Amino acid sequence: MLEMKPSCEHCDMDLPNESSEAMICSYECTFCADCVSDVLENVCPNCGGGFKKRPTRPTKEWCKGVSAQHQPPSDERCLKPVDLEAHLEFASAIKKIGPRNR
Repeated sequence: MLEMKPSCEHCDMDLPNESSEAMICSYECTFCADCVSDVLENVCPNCGGGFKKRPTRPTKEWCKGVSAQHQPPSDERCLKPVDLEAHLEFASAIKKIGPRNR
């Protein structure tokens, strides 16, 4: 089950469960859509992978015991602003390789 982190790791923008701006890599590193496109160039600074929109957890209990009420999103913020200079160097070598081939 996804942890559903509540904020962007770079800029600390709120990314609640229902946010359409939340992006994650396969390791659940969480960033806002603006940081992914404008700062990170779709390269995760933690693993080198790409990003996809994070799904939302159902707020209604459609299936017994399964909903945001029963498995609430995390409230633990993870602020690790990216070292932009180091990331530019890191990303320049791999950003042209599609995420599925990295």
